[in-house]
Order: sequence, then C-alpha cells, then structure tokens
Amino acid sequence: MNEVFLKKGKEKAVLQRHPWVFSGAIETVKGKPENGEIVKTLNSKGDFLAYGFYNNQSRVAVRLLEWDDAVFIDEKWWRTRIQTAVNNRKTVLNEQTNTCRLIFSEADFLPGLIVDKYAGHLSVQVLNLGIEKVKEVWIDELQKLLQPESIFDRSDTASRSHEGLEASFGLLYGSNPPDFVEVKENGIRYEVSISEGQKSGFYCDQRDNRRLVALHAAGKKVLDCFAYTGGFSLNCLQQGAKLVTSVDSSALAIETLQKNIRLNNFDAKRSIAIQSDVNKQLRKFRDEEEKFDLIILDPPKYAPSRSALDRASRAYKDLNRLAMLLLNKGGLLATYSCSGAMDMPTFKQILAWAALDAGKEVQFIGQLVQPEDHPIRSSFPEGEYLKGLLCRVN
Repeated sequence: MNEVFLKKGKEKAVLQRHPWVFSGAIETVKGKPENGEIVKTLNSKGDFLAYGFYNNQSRVAVRLLEWDDAVFIDEKWWRTRIQTAVNNRKTVLNEQTNTCRLIFSEADFLPGLIVDKYAGHLSVQVLNLGIEKVKEVWIDELQKLLQPESIFDRSDTASRSHEGLEASFGLLYGSNPPDFVEVKENGIRYEVSISEGQKSGFYCDQRDNRRLVALHAAGKKVLDCFAYTGGFSLNCLQQGAKLVTSVDSSALAIETLQKNIRLNNFDAKRSIAIQSDVNKQLRKFRDEEEKFDLIILDPPKYAPSRSALDRASRAYKDLNRLAMLLLNKGGLLATYSCSGAMDMPTFKQILAWAALDAGKEVQFIGQLVQPEDHPIRSSFPEGEYLKGLLCRVN
C-alpha cells in the first residue's frame, strides 16, 4: 500500500481522530497513489496512524477512514458502515416522519457521502473521489437495506471541483422519481422536488426546530423569511398562528409552499406568500411600519469559510437588526446560521450588536441545533454547522 508521511509534529490531529489531513502537513508520499486510492498515513518516524483516501488535487489531501492498523478496508467494511448509519436513524423514522438524513458524511465515518431519504426515494451527494470510486458498493447496500424506488444523484455542487470531479446529476438506480415526491415530517405533508429542489431537495435539518418554534405561534402574526417550501410556515399554521407571511426569492419555492398549504388543508386566508429578496422585503415592511409577533430567519450559508466570516457577520447583523425593528414589544425572533465557520459565541455577539443598533433589549431564551440524524462527531467539530437562537426582543 502507498504511504503518506506527515511532517514532524503534524500528527496531533490524526491521533485525536480528526478525519482530515491537509496537504501542508505532508512531508513525503511513498509510491504513486492514484487520487481516490486508500493510503496508509504515517508519522515522521514511520509509525502507523490511519488509513484514508488520498487526493493531491484537494487541500484536504487525505480523508481518514480507519485508525486500526489490523482492519482491512474491503467491501464488508463499507457495507457495515452503511448499515450502522441507516440503523441509527430508526428512531427518527415513524408514522409521522418518513424523511430524514440517512448518512451524514464524516459524522457517520463515511467522508464525502450524504444520503437523504424522501419517502421511498433516496437523494445522494458524492463529494470526494474516494467515495465515487466505491459507488457500486454503497448503492448496492442501500438497495438491499431499503429497497428504494429510486436513488438519485444530486452531486451538482461546485465543491466537487476541489476533488478534481465534475458535477454529477441523474438517476443511479430504479425509476426516475416523479416531479414531486410527497413526504411527511412531524405529521405535516410536503411536496419535495428531488431533481429541482435546493441541495438534495429539502432541508430536513430543521425538523425539530420547526416544531419547537411553532409552539410559540398560536394566535400570533408570523413572518417566515427564506421560507423555501414552507417548513416553518406550515408548522406555525398547524399550531394555530393567526397569520403567516412567507418570503422567499424562488418562484418554485413559493409555488410549492402554496401547494403544501393546500395539501395539508390549512386555511389559505391565514397565509400570505411573497416572492422577493428578503432584505428588500424587510426594508419595505419597515418603511410601511409593519409589525409581527414572531419572526423566523433561516438564511443561506453566508460564511462558507473562515475567510468569509467578517463579511458574513456584517450580513447577519444587518439582517437581524431589520427583523428586530419589525417585532412588537416582547416579540420572538428565531434566527439561524448554517455556516460551519460561525460558532455560537460569535453568533450571540452578532445578535448583541444587532440589538444595540436597533435600540432593542434581547434575551436569549433557547438555543436551537441540528437534529439527531445530523450528528456531531466529537473529533470533528466542523460538523456542527447549524446554530439557532430563540430571542425575546423588547
């Protein structure tokens, strides 16, 4: 097996079982490994550290898989890892919920593989060359475990270029899914477009937060920003919100949201859907002196990397400042960041700055996190990407 030797003193993260080895930590490579091939990672003295995928085109040059020198990474190894991840989701799936994340990349010890379940269909993202090379094995194991109607590839992400991979999109197994697949989450029905929807089709990482935030919605006037297909909006309607205004820039998202309201037989008179840029719409509401009792902010990833954190912090601050100005006294703000580079203390500080600029007093009354099907591996804190705060604004 080809071997990768680390520079002296660069083995600490590997010993702590962090799954990434950056190219700058490598001293030499013995042999000529192909990109995507499994290599043995050694310290500067030649002592074994771990096995992992090698790729000299990626900043993460080795993605670690196994720390036991005696374990051989063969087909059985891959199948066992897939089985474990799927079995760990059994408590999530029930009569009320038939959609969740089945495999969450490094967090499930399967770096580069994401699998989401939408009723009888699976949507996958393949993010590195090593996982691409064992595609036949994990597709076959998913078939055996779940007997899906389809497995659809949504690897149409720019991040694949960092691995020397082109975007990939299309059917991997079964029959093409319908234009819209009906799923259930917390007893609420949704139409999900696997092929045209954002990411893999839906955002199941907010499942628990939608339910928790909606518990505060009864009798309230609610504003759901970046509403997408209505996850928070529908939960608030179910819990008896007086009126829910949903804002999203995507015409398809707004159209699907309105379908979902009809699908659940909610009163359409209690819902307003607006296709607009959220920041522009918040300023319009401010100029019109519109007020709300509960505002939800679930924006896209503003900080894809630490280098973008300063710019993203300014964007988060301005967004939250505008929302605070639209709340009635004592109103609630549920606000999120899905940027892995943003930690919770920094996010709280941004909210404090926004409150000062808005002339408001803010109490943090709840912290909101990603659900159990998006686990956070103790040796991989980067997997904790979703941070949320429930705030009372006075």
